[in-house]
Amino acid sequence: MQINTVTDNSEISIGIIGPEALIVQTKKTLKSFPNFKPIYSIINPDSVLADAIIDLINDVDVLMFTEYHQYHLAKQMIDFSIPVHHVPLMGTGLYRSLFLIKNSYGLKKLSVDTIEKKYVEQILYELDETGYEFTVFNDLSKNMLITNIIDFHRENHLKNGAIAITGIQEVSIKLTEMNIPNEWVIPTSQDMIVSLERALLATTTRRNKESQIVFGLIDIDNFKKVIEKYPSEHDVQLLKLQIQQMLLNYIKQLDGHLINLGSEEYSFITTRGIFERETRGYKFIPLLHETKSEIDITLSIGVGFGSTAAEAGSHARLALRQSKELGGNVCYIVREDRSVLGPVDITTHTQYERYDLSITDAELLGKADKAGMSATYMTKLMARVARYNKYDYTAQELASTLNITIRSAHRILLKWMDAELVEIIGEEKVTHKGRPRRIYRLSFIID
Repeated sequence: MQINTVTDNSEISIGIIGPEALIVQTKKTLKSFPNFKPIYSIINPDSVLADAIIDLINDVDVLMFTEYHQYHLAKQMIDFSIPVHHVPLMGTGLYRSLFLIKNSYGLKKLSVDTIEKKYVEQILYELDETGYEFTVFNDLSKNMLITNIIDFHRENHLKNGAIAITGIQEVSIKLTEMNIPNEWVIPTSQDMIVSLERALLATTTRRNKESQIVFGLIDIDNFKKVIEKYPSEHDVQLLKLQIQQMLLNYIKQLDGHLINLGSEEYSFITTRGIFERETRGYKFIPLLHETKSEIDITLSIGVGFGSTAAEAGSHARLALRQSKELGGNVCYIVREDRSVLGPVDITTHTQYERYDLSITDAELLGKADKAGMSATYMTKLMARVARYNKYDYTAQELASTLNITIRSAHRILLKWMDAELVEIIGEEKVTHKGRPRRIYRLSFIID
């Protein structure tokens, strides 16, 4: 058993228990859930499940098992005081496995474990299969053993040539070693997203946050340049009315209150529960796309959370500053602990940046001082670069990643080189006449 804690200042702790392969997959899916702080427990064949649970239970708000049989055994052993969930094998993952078996072996004779019979029957119906036979392992007792499940599949294969469908990695590995054809049903990202959303809604922490006040600021990017395009004051006033109407329509969806603070800035107030539901967990703000596509203007949005209205308002101003620094047409969030989330935009697969506006790490402060920049700005750059899991860049690639000019990228790289934070590892020749581009390794981020 291996425990791995990820510290990212998220507010809801979730314990994830399962085999390493599914833990790796869950980590990728959790990038779309910035309000979760995950603590992982990797279960091996030699692990004691009860020990893994005991190690986690007092440190998390909710537990999720990636395999059903571990969830079932845990429920038999422990009377949980927190919500406990598992990833059900009922959707696209099961469909994929049955489709693979259909192509390789046909779907006439199957043996199935830890998967509901009705889900298998539904997908076989959708695949237009008739005349099939399948047997389900039903011994889900407290003392259910992996060896019993393996024997079940082995006997069915020897008797009638059944193909095994299992929801347990360990079973699949053993059957493969015995040359028994099988398919390990692995949940897809969509299956995991559904399960994580259910876990999110079940936590006490979540319910307590539902009515918390959220304060937002909306700024029209480059408004003075925008109105220069309009020939008369009448047209400018019509534009302002159109912008205000679009903002009112969106804030209505949030059940919020909109206030015009001046010609180019607005504020809004809503509640956290509604804001999180309408943004699909900080991943979706259609207003950004609508204003750009319909009236060709972009917005910078800052959203603040806080224990008081004053704190939320102050954090919204900090968040707006982050959005403006990125160039606009984005939304950032600053939470109670002054950690930053974003960008929140129109895509549902955004990789979030996470950094803290209150830097106390002495090593980071020292690195920032050597590079001649603030620790906050340094952390923001590190977060933006690290989110792509790429650490070797040309100046042109870094400029694209950070959404800055190539000249600025060169200036930053020179500062980092002077501070011995990056190293040149090679050159990239563009054309036979072009000047080679240096490739820099951002070793300080890897460290």
